[in-house]
Amino acid sequence: HFVEEFKRKHKKDISQNKRALRRLRTACERAKRTLSSSSQASIEIDSLYEGIDFYTSITRARFEEMCSDLFRGTLDPVEKALR
Repeated sequence: HFVEEFKRKHKKDISQNKRALRRLRTACERAKRTLSSSSQASIEIDSLYEGIDFYTSITRARFEEMCSDLFRGTLDPVEKALR
C-alpha cells in the first residue's frame, strides 16, 4: 500500500530497493502496533529514497479494511478448532 503511495506522490518506484523497503516495513510495523491502542498512526521516514522524505498516516479503520480478507481467512480454522 505505502510503496504505491510513495510511487503516486513522488513518481519513484522503491519496490526494488531493499534498504528503502526494509525501512518502510519497519515503520509500518511500528504503525501497526500504534493502531492497537490508537485510532490513527503516523509514518515518518527521513530520506527514504533518493533523499525524499516520506510522511503519511493511516487510521485503524483503513488498516482493518485493508486486512479484512486476511482476517476472514483465519476465521474458518478457528471455528473448526472450537468445534
